[in-house]
Order: sequence, then structure tokens, then C-alpha cells
Amino acid sequence: MNAGSRPRDPPGAVARAIGLVEARGREQGVEYPFQGTIATTDGESLWVFRYSSAGTSRSLFFTRDVRTLRQQYPDREILREVSDDARLVVSEPMGDLPGAWAEMPEASYGIVSKGDDQLLPFAPEPP
Repeated sequence: MNAGSRPRDPPGAVARAIGLVEARGREQGVEYPFQGTIATTDGESLWVFRYSSAGTSRSLFFTRDVRTLRQQYPDREILREVSDDARLVVSEPMGDLPGAWAEMPEASYGIVSKGDDQLLPFAPEPP
């Protein structure tokens, strides 16, 4: 990939990287070689991943639509300070905003981009 060009397939790249880690780890006798959450961006879109070889990843949460949250919590200054397309991705929910946080399912990835969010299943690709 040339400098300045956009990534072509971040989910595929992460799937291949984790697949390689799992394959090499298992060759060395590691039963569950991968545990993690990953985030990457190209400056326009954000990809977030939740996966572990054991099927019990650490938690990963994201905020719901900011416009809806502003309606639900009009007194929260932080919600007035961020743009309509802002999202927070965190390991644990912050604050006391019931309904504001959604937990990413195990073995999934999300794509956040202006006006378009997606939540999809994730699986590593062995080498």
C-alpha cells in the first residue's frame, strides 16, 4: 500500500494477523493464543474488533447515536460538545447514562463511519 492510500480491507488484515497468531501459538502448545480488542482508523472510518481464542474476550462498549442521547439526556454537557457522528468506544461504560452503551458481541467487529455504522461477525483466517 502506498503512503496516503486508504486501507483496502482492514477486517481481512486483522483476520489474517490473528489467524497467524493463533496458528503459531497452537504450534507452540498454547491453547488460547489470542485475547484482545483492537481499534484502527484511516481518519474517516473506525474499525473495532472484539475476539479471543477462548471465546471470552474482555468487554468492549460503544455509544449509541449521539442525537438520540442528547434527547434522552439534555443536561449532559459532553453530549452537546461532540458532533452528531461522534462515537465513543471503551472497555467499560463510563458515567451513569442508562441505554447509552451497547456491548459488542463476542467475535464481532464494528465499522463506524459518517452516517453509517455496522456490526458484523468476526473470525480469524488461518494462514
